[in-house]
Amino acid sequence: MDWSKLPDLAAVAALTCAFASVARRGQTTASRHWLSGWVLIAVHFAAEIFAPAPGVWGMVAFDVGLISLCWAGVLFMWASVPYRADRSGIWMLVSVLATNAFYIVIIGFDHPWPWALTLAAVSFGAAPLTIALTARRDFTHLLRWLLVGIYCVLSVFLLTVQNQPGIGVEIASNGLMFTVYIGCCLHVWYSYRGRGTAGSLITIAGFLGWASVFVAAPLARMITPGGQIDGEVWNLPKYVVAVGMILLLLEDQIEHNKYLALHDELTGLPNRRLFLDRLAISLERARRMESKAALLVIDLNHFKQVNDTLGHHAGDLLLKKVSNLFVSRVRRSDTVARTGGDEFSLILEEPTNRSNAKSVAKSLMDMMNEPIQVGEHSMQVGASIGVAVFPDDAADIEALCIAADLRMYDDKHVSREGTAERIPVKSEPLPELHRDEEEEFKITARGPKA
Repeated sequence: MDWSKLPDLAAVAALTCAFASVARRGQTTASRHWLSGWVLIAVHFAAEIFAPAPGVWGMVAFDVGLISLCWAGVLFMWASVPYRADRSGIWMLVSVLATNAFYIVIIGFDHPWPWALTLAAVSFGAAPLTIALTARRDFTHLLRWLLVGIYCVLSVFLLTVQNQPGIGVEIASNGLMFTVYIGCCLHVWYSYRGRGTAGSLITIAGFLGWASVFVAAPLARMITPGGQIDGEVWNLPKYVVAVGMILLLLEDQIEHNKYLALHDELTGLPNRRLFLDRLAISLERARRMESKAALLVIDLNHFKQVNDTLGHHAGDLLLKKVSNLFVSRVRRSDTVARTGGDEFSLILEEPTNRSNAKSVAKSLMDMMNEPIQVGEHSMQVGASIGVAVFPDDAADIEALCIAADLRMYDDKHVSREGTAERIPVKSEPLPELHRDEEEEFKITARGPKA
């Protein structure tokens, strides 16, 4: 038994637990692949403890340790692939895992059969290439061809060196591991190439160092046969990668929290805070360019009945459907926000005017008067819309919001009285409100809805 590996096992196990604790707070498919990879690294160190055992058990421990190290790298690589759910992508993963395991089992024998070595080496390039060519009409991606390319190069390298007497098998196994971890480096670089954060840079550098170990360690033994470098030096890149991945998870969670602070969690639309920021920018731009900006406030008329009769789940699905309809109707430069339970607000950027704003309002109102299919239910909720134009109706954010709200409530009042034909959105300027009336309106109009 090689108990000198026990501290490494303890260190990796502690890092894996820390990684799992961080990943649990914001679990993604990538983080699950990373966590599985670190579990395999722990298995690798555990197997290395028993690898020196004589006989078949030592050989099994050697194979398990090497396969675990190899599969961990493949999972790290796979976590950066954006087409993981594609069927051909799953076949690609299975083929890479199987060919790696097959080759490691073959070289684990004291005297591997040459024909088996050749077959295993050829399969490294042939299996991924066959899958990529078969699926190229349905799906293709740069990372897929990168994976195929590096494994084809590995296949040629193995065929060249593996049958050399003495050190051929050792060079082949190091070449295999170098290919896996340089592949990790390239995949992570591709995924985070525009990020430039500490987590991405440390992870990329760690994988580059990890791959370099499989070249530097054999060279060091060849150059200084009598010298011995502490094994912890070669394990250092593993810990660098672990730290980098933990930083990436923390960075992702911080970005997600920032997103939730400015967006509605249900619909993904900007919330009231981000909406007010964008409205301020829009009005300032319109003031500077001496142009106009329009604000539309939309309230769903019968949303409460949907919640009461069909439940909150149906109400949530309806809100998502309505938000998608609104986004599809306006320009990309405009802003659609969810500013209340069943209230949405739209900012129509320049170029716009009252006529355009009324046209958009009528289009949205017509959409809401049509039945909306949500699951098995068809809902006709209707909407009340208030339109206010800057600077015609108001000269600042607060007054513009009050103007749009007043017109929306006026439209709702008309619809409740059962008007046979919905009147157009009113466009005449509102009379000025006294300060006391303004304060009273803000308290009532912006209170919680029933």
